[in-house]
Amino acid sequence: MKMKRSFLLLCLAQLAGTLGFAQEKRPVGYVDVFTGTSNSRWMLGPYATRPYGMIQLGPDNQGANQGYNWMAGYEYAINSVNGFSHLHAWTMAGLRIMPTTADLVFTDEPADAPYKGAGAGYHSRIQKETEKASPGYYSVYLYDHDVQAEMAVTARCGLQRYTFPEKQESRVLIDLQFPAEYDFNVKDARITKVSDTEIEGYAESESGGFNNYKLCFVLQFDKPFQSFNGWTGRKLERNTREVAGKGDVGAFVTYTTKNGDQVHVRSGVSLVSIEQARLNLKTEMAPFGWNIEAVKIDAETSWNDLLSTIQVEGGTESDRKNFYTNLYRVFAAKQTWNDVNGKYIDPSEQVRTLQYCKNIYGGDAFWNTFWNLNGVLSLVAPEIMENWVGTQLELFEHTGWTGKGPTGLEYSGIMEGSHEIALMAAALQKGIIKDKAIAEKVYQAAKFTMMHEGVNIHGGSAGNPRLKEYMRFGYVPYELDKTNKALDYAFDDYCVAQMAKKLGKKTDYDYFMKRSQNYRNVFNPELKFVVPKDSLGKWMPHYDEFSNNSFVEGNGWQYSFYVPHDAHGLVGLMGKDLLNQRLNDGFEKSVAHKFAAHALDRTTGERHEYYINQGNEINMQPAFLFNYSGKPWLAQKWSRAIMEVFYGDTPYQGWEGDEDEGQMGGWFVMSAMGLFEMRGGTETEPELDLTSPLFTRIRIRLDPKYYKGGEFVIEARNNSRENIYIQSATLNGKPLNRPKILFRDIVSGGKLVLEMGPLPNENWGTAPM
Repeated sequence: MKMKRSFLLLCLAQLAGTLGFAQEKRPVGYVDVFTGTSNSRWMLGPYATRPYGMIQLGPDNQGANQGYNWMAGYEYAINSVNGFSHLHAWTMAGLRIMPTTADLVFTDEPADAPYKGAGAGYHSRIQKETEKASPGYYSVYLYDHDVQAEMAVTARCGLQRYTFPEKQESRVLIDLQFPAEYDFNVKDARITKVSDTEIEGYAESESGGFNNYKLCFVLQFDKPFQSFNGWTGRKLERNTREVAGKGDVGAFVTYTTKNGDQVHVRSGVSLVSIEQARLNLKTEMAPFGWNIEAVKIDAETSWNDLLSTIQVEGGTESDRKNFYTNLYRVFAAKQTWNDVNGKYIDPSEQVRTLQYCKNIYGGDAFWNTFWNLNGVLSLVAPEIMENWVGTQLELFEHTGWTGKGPTGLEYSGIMEGSHEIALMAAALQKGIIKDKAIAEKVYQAAKFTMMHEGVNIHGGSAGNPRLKEYMRFGYVPYELDKTNKALDYAFDDYCVAQMAKKLGKKTDYDYFMKRSQNYRNVFNPELKFVVPKDSLGKWMPHYDEFSNNSFVEGNGWQYSFYVPHDAHGLVGLMGKDLLNQRLNDGFEKSVAHKFAAHALDRTTGERHEYYINQGNEINMQPAFLFNYSGKPWLAQKWSRAIMEVFYGDTPYQGWEGDEDEGQMGGWFVMSAMGLFEMRGGTETEPELDLTSPLFTRIRIRLDPKYYKGGEFVIEARNNSRENIYIQSATLNGKPLNRPKILFRDIVSGGKLVLEMGPLPNENWGTAPM
């Protein structure tokens, strides 16, 4: 049925074009998958993928032969391609395929290596104008091999089409060990010829020092190949049936081709077994046959259905391009790790079948996703949010711990706090989790995480390190660990407290609410900054607020505004006037830097005089603090400025910093609608901050399985580049005098109308909240 629908859509589109009918641009048509790819991590490139797809099939062109290569993957400015790999997950890579016709080379070399002679690799220069990509599809002409390569995907499978020149020996290479962003190494691999049209295999890999996974695959060819060949290291073996080993293991098949001959390769992958990979392939890709156009259209349709949940009007073409590209990125870099029948591999390498969700997910950390991804998911894709909660319950059921960054479902221990709890709390508070028994399980999992010291488990780390010291001192002494742990743990305490309140657990609520005030223990009352404190209760001497000593990827100035759950308390501690002065001054000084530090501010003890850093997670809320300090017009001014300055729509400027699997994208989407969640929707009555929308009209289509409202409309009258200030607001015709809106008012449906003007209305939105 999907394939018939895709063909029908294709025929209608072609007919409309032939007859000259004007076609309204669909949301998917605004997505530019090349945006920002000259400053991108491994997980975000012009790869063919589905929403939360298991595979991101596309080009690699960075990295040396082995080892750690930060931001390796795809770089737009490099005019060559090393090959097309299937996994671009955080700390995970695997299964590269490359069509070649030049002299036989089976080693992978850096993209700038010579193309002939000693040291040559199988990579190829590309003609940049031939490089095309859209959600679910990628194609390019490989200049040195004279091959046109195309690929489209389902969630767990790929289909590639190679158009070859006339050659006595054209090849399709399969490489299992190649450069990636992290030091992924193949410990054991095997590639076997099943028939002259099918290959199967696996690669057991280790990456990041904690992630062990077995990528299983099945490759099917639409034409019989003439020979199957393999290599291990530098040893080549012709006309074999199997190649096995560790490290550099690969294979290739050969064809004699005439000019224009095409070879199709379809691939299915699984972390469970080869049989499961074949099942995924049979279920998802076989119905399309070898029709890559049908797969492409089906992928674009799936993306358009998702992106169309939000319709925007007004703004510029660039604004709409930015909006839908950022919305796309929210769903393009995290993965589904179960197979079509619900089987998956848990962190202890046991095969499990899903019990608590339809799909189980993985990705980088939940580090402060409560400010961006959680808001988008709850409005646009509540089913994905529910599946994320189910992911945590699956992990807790089988290991006893939730996961703060379950890449490949392994425990990474990456980043600060356990902010998966914020997602779990928000799903409960927003009514996404309705079943009382499930709600109780969610609460018990979150409470356990915040009551027990983190542990090493299954080769990684689970839970919160130094939680015992945090519970003993009310903070983490800086001689033991990072000061910001007190801030992160205090927010997690707040989330557990709010869940306890929702479920009627008053004793727990009182306990965790008290702990949530621990952030005050590292707030220096004289300096009015967050300052590291030792185990004797003494402040760090010679404190410099621009040092990142004892702070993770941020400095003391930035962390001093990091109290997501108690903005009013922060205003009280710092003082309203001082907070407003510091923040506004910080924004003014950050314009020249495009509101980005252009550095990750690693914890090195160095001094970085950066103020607002939209390019990293701990500093994405400052503009909205003005809603709590009596100057909401400054929230409107500076959030619009960030959207205008920080974000771009070219490969060289998409964002200025570490996108981290859609976090910068999620912030843009929410802010462009004039919305932000300071507490991430974790309070018992979730509410959103209001700011200046980028568009004149935004229509949010609500999922009827979760919300009764049908549609919510945000209308910003007289909105423009100059008219950025809210003059007044009404919700369903009634005056709205706070820069806040309840989440339940949005999902109940209706209309928010904002009257916009060129000057601040300092009388709107300033009443005590």
